This record gives sequence, C-alpha cells and structure tokens, in this order.
Amino acid sequence: MSIEIKVPTLPESVADATVAKWYKKVGDVVSRDENLVDLETDKIMLEVPAPKSGILTTVSCSEGDTVVSDQVLAIIEEQDAAVAAKDSAKSEDTKTTVSSQDASSTGSSAKEIPLSPSVRRSVAEHDIDVAGISGSGKSGRLTKSDLPSALSGARSEKREPMSRLRAKVAERLVEVQQSAAILTTFNEVNMKPVMDLRKQYKDSFEKTHGVRLGFMSFFTKAVVEALKRFPEVNASIDGNDIIYHNYYDMGIAIGSERGLVVPILRNAENMSMADIEQGIRDYAEKAKTGKLSLEDMQGGTFTITNGGVFGSMLSTPIINPPQTGILGMHNIVERPVVENGEIVIRPIMYVALSYDHRVIDGRVSVLFLRTIKELLEDPARVLLAV
Repeated sequence: MSIEIKVPTLPESVADATVAKWYKKVGDVVSRDENLVDLETDKIMLEVPAPKSGILTTVSCSEGDTVVSDQVLAIIEEQDAAVAAKDSAKSEDTKTTVSSQDASSTGSSAKEIPLSPSVRRSVAEHDIDVAGISGSGKSGRLTKSDLPSALSGARSEKREPMSRLRAKVAERLVEVQQSAAILTTFNEVNMKPVMDLRKQYKDSFEKTHGVRLGFMSFFTKAVVEALKRFPEVNASIDGNDIIYHNYYDMGIAIGSERGLVVPILRNAENMSMADIEQGIRDYAEKAKTGKLSLEDMQGGTFTITNGGVFGSMLSTPIINPPQTGILGMHNIVERPVVENGEIVIRPIMYVALSYDHRVIDGRVSVLFLRTIKELLEDPARVLLAV
C-alpha cells in the first residue's frame, strides 16, 4: 500500500516552508515515527515523521525547495517492519561485500588509511589524494598536520543560502531600525546581594524544586515589578494606537545553532522563581534540539536578552517588534566602586534598556531601569513589591 507523506498544515501566519534536510533517500527502509525530513519556516523547524514502516519509493522535493501545506513530499510503500528490517540487513550486507571487493581490487582499504571526520572533510573539499601519505596519529590515523603544507595556506570560500529563520530575523531587525525611534539608556547593578542570596539558597532551592537557581529568575521578577509601575514599557504600537497590556509575557532570548529565538514565558507575574527557571531550561533544551513550536514564540510584551553568558560587557539590544522595550544583561565583573565614602570591590553588571521613544519618554526609561537596579540590589523588595 502506497502512503503519501505530505507537508503538515502550516499555521495561518506561515505561508510556506523550505525543505531543510532529508534523512532518508529513495530505497531506504523507514520505521514508523522515524523523522524523514526537516522543514524550515520563518520561525520554527518542523519534523515530518513516517506514519508507517516501509520503503521510501519516491521523493518529490529536494533540499532547498519551497513547499506549502498538504503538498506531497514523498511516497512510502508500506511494508511489515520485520520484512523491512530483513531487507535492510541484506542491503547492508551487499554494500559491505561490494565495498570489500572494491577495496581489494584497488589494493587499498579504509583500514589502511584511517581518516578522522575533520580530515575527511578537508580531503573532500580540496580533492587531496591520500595515497602515499603516512599518518602520524594513533594507529596510523591521518591528522591535518599530515596533509600537504599548501592546504594550511589555501584560500577558500563557502557559499550557502541564508536560513529562513536568519532571513526573517534580519528582515524584522532592519524593519524595526527603520520604523522605530530606538534609544538606549544604561545603568549598573551591584550583583553582590543577589549572588549572596543565591549562594546561600542554591543547594536547597535545587533540592526542593529540581532546577538550578540562576540570575534570570531574579531579573524576570524585577522586570515584571518594574513593568507594573511603568505600563508604557509593557505596551505595543498598532497603527496609530498604543496597546497597554495588563499581563506580562516575557520573551527570553536564547541563542541556538539556527540563530536567535525568543520563546515566551506567559503570565510571568503568576510564576514562581522555580517556574521561571524551569520554563527557561525547558525552552533552552527545545531550542537546542529544534523542538520549539510556533506557539512557543508567538506574542510577548517585553524581552530580556543576556549577552553576559558569552562575555559581553555592554551592548545596545534591538527591540523585538511590536514591543516597545528590551532589557540587555551583560557579564559580571569585579569593579571598584564607592560605598559610604570608601572604595570597595563589587561584582558589577552593566544593564541596558533599549526603548521606543514614540511611546516611552526618557524620564520613564531611566526610572524603569533604576527600579530594576534597586530591586536587584535589595532582593527582598522583589518579594515584598516595595
């Protein structure tokens, strides 16, 4: 029985998708629920699993092709799993036999010239004949230093199409730069109170809640409290209207292999610090494995981005439209500061608030950021909302 593999129904906001990667080719045995192909949209990566076990007999779209909802991607000839596995084993045996015959006929085999993955790529890219090259690695394995010296100075280029996610991020960032009146204000936060509190309770926190206590939960709590006091920072622009949100959906910027993604912690005002930490951890794992859904990233009333995890000292983050503000966190560095007339060393973080001046005045932006500073430098105020 032939089974058509179709593009899943895409959300209304997503017109089409791009075939990113095929994991099977025509003639391969596939198992039920095995991922056949990845489809990339402007926002997420979709996996298309096999509904039944069988043989992949037809592939209708190549990598890089644009597809739409319900378009046929491939055809599987349904087959009993046991039979398919047996056929697969026979196929592998045949490949092994042919490979052995080829190796013996040329007088050289893979065992005689073992290659590491990185060396194999270099050999393929530069069309290097490895015959006669002695390997200096373990068991005679070739290393990069064994390759021709000319390779180290070779000039090469690699061209590849921009991913859908990267293209969409670029489009939105350019758009907001051109349409919004973006300014950035800065402040510094003495992180010692938060770090002392974290050090005191991190073990019991993790034991109780099963998740580590990080800095993001402190910042998220402080941001929510500051947004309550300055509602224009929690607003968005719709045409000639300003929409003031009475809920607090926090976008948390996460770097992934595919690019920057911003999943949403919804109703963060109702979340405990443990809920926030667990939510961020779950999203980070989803981003790493490409499992983020469109719903995970839709909406959001304010965004927090942490360049400090990469060592950033200071930056001017770009607003995530249609939001009107974004908070940038940075690395923590011990710096000399004056307290009570004395110079002391404190762990200091520079923070930045980029805001849309069409909605937020300079006074409000400064007071908003100062509020976050005050809440973090006296964490008890976050709990007491004072």
